[in-house]
Amino acid sequence: MKIDISGEWQLRNCSEQETIPATIPGDVYAALLDNNKIPDPFYAMQEDDVQWARDCDWEYSRDFEVSWTDLEANSIYLNLDSVDTFSEIFINDKSVGITENMFLRYRFEVKEYLRTGVNTIKVKISSASIKAQEEAKKLPFPIHWSKSNNKVANMNTIRKVQCHSGWDWGICLVTSGIYNAIYLETVNSSRIEHVYCCQKHSRNLCEVKVTTELYAPEAGTDSIKITLGGQVKELTVTLNKGINKVETSFKIDNPQLWYPAGYGEQALYDLTVATSDSSVSKRIGLRTMELITEKDEIGSSMYFKVNGIPVFCKGANWIPTDAFPQRQTETVCRRLLEDAVAVNMNMIRVWGGGQYEPDFFYSICDELGLLVWQDMMFACSEYPSTEDFIENMCKEAEYQVKRLRDFACIALFCGDNEVIGISLGKRENVKLTMVNYDRRNHALEKAVKAADASRSFWPSSPCNGPMDLDGWHDDTKGDMHYWTVWHGNKEFEAYFDVTPRFCSEFGFQSYPEKKTVKSYTPDDQWNITSPVMDFHQRSGDGNAKIIGMMSKYFRFPEGIDNFLYLTQVQQALAIKTGVEYWRHLRPVCMGTVYWQLNDLWPVASWSSIDYYGRWKQLHYHAKRFYAPVIVSCFQTREDILEIWVTNDKMEEFNGTLDMSIFDFSGNKKAGETLDISVPALSAKMIASYPVDEFTPSRNETFLYLELAGDNGVEHFNEHFFTRHKHCDLQQVDIKCEMAEKDGVWQITLNSDVPAFYVTLTPENVDGVFSDNSFTLLPGKEKVLTFEYRDSSTEKPVIKIDHLRSSY
Repeated sequence: MKIDISGEWQLRNCSEQETIPATIPGDVYAALLDNNKIPDPFYAMQEDDVQWARDCDWEYSRDFEVSWTDLEANSIYLNLDSVDTFSEIFINDKSVGITENMFLRYRFEVKEYLRTGVNTIKVKISSASIKAQEEAKKLPFPIHWSKSNNKVANMNTIRKVQCHSGWDWGICLVTSGIYNAIYLETVNSSRIEHVYCCQKHSRNLCEVKVTTELYAPEAGTDSIKITLGGQVKELTVTLNKGINKVETSFKIDNPQLWYPAGYGEQALYDLTVATSDSSVSKRIGLRTMELITEKDEIGSSMYFKVNGIPVFCKGANWIPTDAFPQRQTETVCRRLLEDAVAVNMNMIRVWGGGQYEPDFFYSICDELGLLVWQDMMFACSEYPSTEDFIENMCKEAEYQVKRLRDFACIALFCGDNEVIGISLGKRENVKLTMVNYDRRNHALEKAVKAADASRSFWPSSPCNGPMDLDGWHDDTKGDMHYWTVWHGNKEFEAYFDVTPRFCSEFGFQSYPEKKTVKSYTPDDQWNITSPVMDFHQRSGDGNAKIIGMMSKYFRFPEGIDNFLYLTQVQQALAIKTGVEYWRHLRPVCMGTVYWQLNDLWPVASWSSIDYYGRWKQLHYHAKRFYAPVIVSCFQTREDILEIWVTNDKMEEFNGTLDMSIFDFSGNKKAGETLDISVPALSAKMIASYPVDEFTPSRNETFLYLELAGDNGVEHFNEHFFTRHKHCDLQQVDIKCEMAEKDGVWQITLNSDVPAFYVTLTPENVDGVFSDNSFTLLPGKEKVLTFEYRDSSTEKPVIKIDHLRSSY
């Protein structure tokens, strides 16, 4: 019998008597906002007005009922999947347990504290910010924390979401609360602690060993029934008091395999394990997953092989979906992941400064075919290596890895994000720092491998692999974080200077669209350098970087509306440049995972989807530059124009490539059509020309590329021979016609001269277009569709921007 005690609780500041209603699962800040106790911290600069709450202790309480039949059970335990972070739990005013790690599931035996009828539970949560300072004072030597990101010191000393205390894209909301499941459950024979599988593949056969970990309150026996893919096995097991392991094997003939998106179907098998007291159900994908890091003539490869197929990973980095944990719903998560697959992504990297996501996140990734690069939750700071910290960390790793290992999407477990780089960069006491890092990281590796030996453990991101951790300065092996364009203020062509084997971070900022900016900016602050606009730019000199790069490539825009638009053009062009170049290097480079997919509050950031789920121009460009077959064009530093077709498909691509040179009035100056074929899983150079032979006047012409071929493949691209600001773009007249059918709007566009980065924005509703931020040629009608993303039914009011209209 399970007694669910989620729902409505009461919340109070421990220094006061007043209580307010609060939802569990939920968080303190959400409850305060819902009860009008704080202003909205997302608006203007009101974040500063709510910081007092982080230094308070908070108490959740509620009543629940227990029947006399419940109390006849041998055991009753309290389950807490996630308490943030330091808490003591009381039942009927008796202490039943404490928590100190928000990433760890806690289960406490509570039968002796319960009584028939009404019972009271209280969860007193201590201030994490104060606890962090106390923990720092206990350390044998100082541990560096990320002062460039965190607004609260020493949060790296505790096991809590690191970006709760702020980041260079994030608000500082050091919240607390009770997240995910909270319930009591009766047990007579045993309870299920973990269920996980091990797969062994051979020709037309997969053997699946199912391991069930059972906790028995007393020695005895229990019956267990395991069902996998229609096969059923039942057995009676003898149990010792404590943890028991039960192993059962199944043979699946001619298994339907699980593949990443773009490489095959996502077949999933139902698995259920049931005892006399409880049951666990999950869906598992059968597949082989290998991380290939073999020495070669360059250095060492890095790519994932799934079911024997080398996969070029195309994706983005993932941060928590909301600064308020209560708002991190399955609905929001699903929409973001579906939006990732909609633009041809096949990988998400769960970043180490956030959180291990709930089960539903990984279930959706399994369903959609999104591989998951899973960081362990350490990022951008040093971390302690004391015995207490390591013991706490290893318990966390065991629980999380056993929870996650059956999800087919998990590609690897990575020890941390940029911690080795932080440690190496701290030159004082560097030997002590590195010993500290090695002690903790080695213990983490052992814990992860003990919980799942089937996957690779990657020590850190970026790194060159085990025993060679400095991945910041070497692109010949391992994974790379390439931030030279953003943080180093280098031009986009700097992407051509490196050949990463796998680039797991790179990015460029933009602002969200006007509706989103208006949601946090009062009218009197509608200026890019106003206090509020600066406040929502967390990357230090981020605005200076945006403006500086803009001055290199574009004519400066008139007015803030055009500025917002052009920041998104610039962001899209930056990431497009890197992705297309690195994709054409396959199989040397086999992964591009840009920073970042999403936002957790409305802000200027590196995201391609803003806080409200609105696609930036970058996300539309990703649909094209992550397409399975693309045509791309590179102008080398030697002024050679190279045209490539990259084919990620499992079969050879055959088609035609139309190359046309137009002037900016739309007159075709030259052209050529080629029949091409590109082998499966490869990139091929189609043509190469000296630029001066290809076009006599760089600022008066551009190249337009159209690819068409097998199975309806279509892809277009454009190339400017000089920077956009030097081009003599013409005034544009775009005609727009709209028609609605079955809730979907069809938009038809025509232009009198070439228009670039043509972007449609629905001003009165929210929705997604079938394409956006594209080149529109005269005489080539463009037909788009628009689908609502909210409950609106009114006709979209569409604003059309393009590059020439921005100045």
